[in-house]
Amino acid sequence: MTPPTAPLRPPAAAARKPATVRIAARSAANPWKAIIAWTVFVAVCFGAGTAAGTNQTAFSDYWIGEAGEAEGLAVAGGVEAPAVEYVLITSPAAPLDAAAAEAAAADLTARMSALDEVAEVSAPVTADDGDAVLVSVTMSMPAHEAGDRLDPLLAATEAVQAGHPDVEVAETGRKSIANELDEQLGAELAGVERFTLPITLAILFLVFGSLLLAGVPLALAVSSILAALGVYALASHFFPDAGGAVTSVLAMIGMAVGVDYSLFYLKRVREEQERLGGAGGLAAAVELAAATAGRTIVTSGIAVIVSLAGLYLVDDVIFSSIATACIIVVAIAMVSSLTVLPALLAKVGRRIGGGRLMRRRENREPHRVWGALLRPALRHPGATAAIGLAVIVGLAAPALAMTTSVEGKETFPKSLPTIAAYDALTAAFPDTGVAHTVVARVDPADADALAAAVAQLEAATQESELFAATDGPRLRVGEDGASVAIDLPVPYPTSDPRAAESLELLRGELVPDTVGRIDGAEYAVSGEPAYAEDYSAHQSVRLFLVVGFVLASALVIMLLAFRSLVVAVLSMVLNLLSTLAAWGALVLVFQGTWAEPLLDFDSPGFIGTRTPLMVFAILFGLSLDYQLFVLSRIKEAAQRGLEPREAIREGLLSSASVVTSAAVIMMSVFVAFVFIDRIEMKQLGFALALGVLLDAVVVRVMVLPALMATVARAGRWPARWAPTGAHQRSEGQALRTGAS
Repeated sequence: MTPPTAPLRPPAAAARKPATVRIAARSAANPWKAIIAWTVFVAVCFGAGTAAGTNQTAFSDYWIGEAGEAEGLAVAGGVEAPAVEYVLITSPAAPLDAAAAEAAAADLTARMSALDEVAEVSAPVTADDGDAVLVSVTMSMPAHEAGDRLDPLLAATEAVQAGHPDVEVAETGRKSIANELDEQLGAELAGVERFTLPITLAILFLVFGSLLLAGVPLALAVSSILAALGVYALASHFFPDAGGAVTSVLAMIGMAVGVDYSLFYLKRVREEQERLGGAGGLAAAVELAAATAGRTIVTSGIAVIVSLAGLYLVDDVIFSSIATACIIVVAIAMVSSLTVLPALLAKVGRRIGGGRLMRRRENREPHRVWGALLRPALRHPGATAAIGLAVIVGLAAPALAMTTSVEGKETFPKSLPTIAAYDALTAAFPDTGVAHTVVARVDPADADALAAAVAQLEAATQESELFAATDGPRLRVGEDGASVAIDLPVPYPTSDPRAAESLELLRGELVPDTVGRIDGAEYAVSGEPAYAEDYSAHQSVRLFLVVGFVLASALVIMLLAFRSLVVAVLSMVLNLLSTLAAWGALVLVFQGTWAEPLLDFDSPGFIGTRTPLMVFAILFGLSLDYQLFVLSRIKEAAQRGLEPREAIREGLLSSASVVTSAAVIMMSVFVAFVFIDRIEMKQLGFALALGVLLDAVVVRVMVLPALMATVARAGRWPARWAPTGAHQRSEGQALRTGAS
């Protein structure tokens, strides 16, 4: 039975109060000023960001490894690849009518040639089986600018289709595919956000039994996200935005920490009100909560920010954008919890106790279920820890067999018209699919030697089954003849091992034995397989650097927060195990085919290169967040004089509703990502949802209390968690240490 505890009293001297207490007291004393100030802050941030716009990354920001070197050589030599769109003419029912196809091709050529956005339209080419006709359209601007100027080409294709209903006319190409993917992803992410808001509100209502109280954490989280979006747009002028799902990750993390911090603070205010009884009011409860929960929120915010900062070490513009966005939203959510939240609670007043639903629930035994769940961990800590760790390690083991690669067109949603057209295109014309690009530059005096070497290289590839047959060299030559780029198609998708084998043959033998024999020649190989290989290698190296930095930084923060090396190390190990278990589950589900009908996907046989780091960064930050909440309550219970087992029990029971509610909310967000028709999003959502579930159930209920109890039995209970003099007097106890 937990002994009764006397309420903690605010410090007598205002000057000695911590900053979190002073800020909370001022906000609670002047609630309308704080609320208006916050509203103005959010409006100014969002308005300024909207007015300034978002500064996007440059084309060169994505260059990595040898593939990036090849792109640089191509730009410097004026031989970069142009943007090419392919228009495929087929028949709804084979065979294709040659006259109808010819008429459609002529109409298309005339329409495309009249556009300023088009530099050249190739002569129609008929497939070997006669069932498809291809017209290639080269755009007139640099490839990285073409995506914004595709609309006239798409309109021309639609007009040709309308004028020739007896054939099918479909456009595809790297730029049109990218645009359609972005549009689909944006629409589905918006759907996720619309889905999660009512779910979050419903869960918060169940927690507090009051729509008013449920709205407070949600309003703070949403307002923090809006302010962060504005600040991120401004920050992008110094740290360019990579686009894509970055703002959705910002919203996801903002919802997570915004709700977490508000829940933790609000619950603590209610507890302090109950302890104070008639001896104090809401203002005193707010100050007491600021001294405890407020300090924990600051520590948690700093820990999460430091963890996210590790993503900068990836040296990749996408991860740098995610780090910047998430750091901004965490910082703003932390500030909102310390400033405007006390003001909102002051305005809520007596209704902070919740509605009748909540009061009826709290009149019953509040911790019956959680007490039963914790009983095995506290009575049999060794066995419980062993079982929990066995579950986590068992799930983590498959991570050793993880294979990573970059998404290729073969993994994109088949429901998109441009992807369907691409599949039909490469089936009819295999040499229009994936290609390697060899770029070389020599001294102008060696231009003839370079031309001969490139011809020799092209001939060698035509003799290998690893390369697609072409009707002639696909060359781009610089004005002085000293720079050359040659495209060497392969009849395999990017993720096919044979594409990697052909790349290895090029880089290891064919290019060095031809172009490489020219003195002073600079050369490199690019293309989709090269980019996938170089990007995956880059991520693999950086992964360990990021993990090491995050673990070391978090260890220092936990050590400073809890003054115990044992507790800090224990916390880091548990957080890391949760992440490893999520990685292992990813491999089990997505590298095989057994789960395809369950989650509606086609297995690519690999995990997206960015996914492991994304999972680690997000999951480790959230786990650290929850870990701080739980351990801070255990520490406070121990400092009030409870013996270790009771301190563990009370700390977990007092934080159970907050951690569980936050975990359920986050799982609803992550599960929604599984329904996005994009394999990388499915993998990310699944891993995060499972990781949060494991963290909330296996780690929090089984492993953490069991290991903490084992630490106590081994005599390693933190001496700094012993009751202070003030606590001893208030408890009427004479304990000098926290050990029992």
